[in-house]
Amino acid sequence: MFNKILVVCVGNICRSPTAERLLKMYNPNLTVDSAGLGALVGKGADANALSVAAKHDVSLEGHSARQISARMCREYDLILVMEKRHIDSLCDIAPEMRGKVMLFGHWDAEREIPDPYRKSLEAFEAVYSLLDRSARQWAQALNVQQG
Repeated sequence: MFNKILVVCVGNICRSPTAERLLKMYNPNLTVDSAGLGALVGKGADANALSVAAKHDVSLEGHSARQISARMCREYDLILVMEKRHIDSLCDIAPEMRGKVMLFGHWDAEREIPDPYRKSLEAFEAVYSLLDRSARQWAQALNVQQG
């Protein structure tokens, strides 16, 4: 049973906070948090991420970037990452976590979700679409699993 999910990217200001809020929106019974492999600790969500999410009625207000740790990994049932290389990075931190780490784009043909940081607003829109599609797919898979 996956009740606590951690979503991970690099800086924890663009992809993972957006994915966290989308997963919570589509599956409100779950505990969903986010963190970064190289987090900009204490920073709020990127201005472009905030803007694009708000345009889709998703709030990233109140987000504060957190650095991932082995201890943090152990607290979650499922850890979702944006890129395949993030799986290796997480396993360097906590090798025992390998069995519960998957791509956020797992249900979308194992799609990796690129980092839009310091890119155009259009790049953020494209990434938002990928995150939204994957969040919906995860919500459906998790609802089936819990049903």
